[in-house]
Amino acid sequence: MNRFIIDHLISWKNQRDRKPLIVRGARQTGKTFALKKFGKTHFRETHYFNFEKQGDLAGIFEKNLEPKRILSDLGIATGKSIDIENDLVIFDEITFCPKALTSLKYFNEDLPAAAVCSAGSLLGIMLGESSFPVGKVNFLELKPMCFCEFLIALGEERFLEAIKLPVPEFIHSKLWGLLKDYFIVGGLPAAVDVFRKNMDNRVHAFELVRQTQDDLITAYMADIAKNSGKTNSMHIARVFKNIPEQLAKNLDGRAGRFRFKGVIPGHNRYGHLAGPIDWLLNAGLVYAVYEINHAQIPLAAYKKDNAFKLYLFDVGILGALGSIDPASILKYDYGTYKGYFAENYVLQEMKTKRPGEYYYWKENTAEVEFLLGADGQLVPLEVKSGLHTRSKSLNSFIKRYKPDQALVLSADNSKSRTGPVLERKPLYFAGLI
Repeated sequence: MNRFIIDHLISWKNQRDRKPLIVRGARQTGKTFALKKFGKTHFRETHYFNFEKQGDLAGIFEKNLEPKRILSDLGIATGKSIDIENDLVIFDEITFCPKALTSLKYFNEDLPAAAVCSAGSLLGIMLGESSFPVGKVNFLELKPMCFCEFLIALGEERFLEAIKLPVPEFIHSKLWGLLKDYFIVGGLPAAVDVFRKNMDNRVHAFELVRQTQDDLITAYMADIAKNSGKTNSMHIARVFKNIPEQLAKNLDGRAGRFRFKGVIPGHNRYGHLAGPIDWLLNAGLVYAVYEINHAQIPLAAYKKDNAFKLYLFDVGILGALGSIDPASILKYDYGTYKGYFAENYVLQEMKTKRPGEYYYWKENTAEVEFLLGADGQLVPLEVKSGLHTRSKSLNSFIKRYKPDQALVLSADNSKSRTGPVLERKPLYFAGLI
């Protein structure tokens, strides 16, 4: 399976002033796979060290943090000498060895020629600030596979160019079917791999996908329990499991603002749930979209810290956690009540290319799902799960704020543009925003 992060890894390798690299991301997004593939195709040899599996490796970092000695001792431990100029060194699950994380500072200062990559989930949660090599490392973040990567994994890369252009209806129909598959499978490599290997029997394939996703959810719950303390872990798990229910509450089909009451007994205010929510955000398991009541740049100046929607980091996990039957997604029998599902997908796609905070606009009864800042301009983005693309809220925003551009993503492929401001695109266009 090809991952677009490989291009970023190649750019990192070719930087004259590169620093040791940390690849961050939620567990099971494919960090190890991407780094090993990068090493295999772009270096003479790859030396892989996993600090969770090989706990005894931590002893190598106890004596001192001198990079040449560390690499020499690691080579002795594995029986393979490390060529500093031509080999890649991977420190996986680096959060299990705080001194290995600290050593990246000295690799940057004393041995910049060495290509050292590290990976870790929940980075920054398990470790204190004193262990972190601030300013001495480069970062990349790996999200779940986007829809385009999903197409490549299924051998459907011929559709990649079609997404960028107005497409004939028969191609749109094929893309729409693949998009619904993605809504079920999501972008976690384990689920994608199970699906593509069993596509001859689609019913069975989707059953195996759900089993894989259930196993992944169990692993995330174990991660939460292991890294946050007994009481706090229960609260974090409750918030995580409550998100699908919260998203589905609104009768109009769009995602609803996160409500604090009823998630944890006796904890009815933002201050009570801020810790668990921040933990999930830092772990990369959820995304927040903050409410804006006044559309003006900078958007961050107008956000409400205690008013937001929470989405899951992967649309496949959303379906599994919400017990949504794959058959209902394949039929696209949404009516209005699953519009939030399309919103979660669109946010997930945009996050792969546009990291940072996201916002939605709400004034009185009008609401637009996403408000994007681009080149000093505001672009309202409306998400529709079906063919109906008319929106009173979006029209209200355009009339009041007069943006240069507004965008509607929906199931409709019949109109690519309806005027000088408003542009309409199919939902699968989200990854190109």
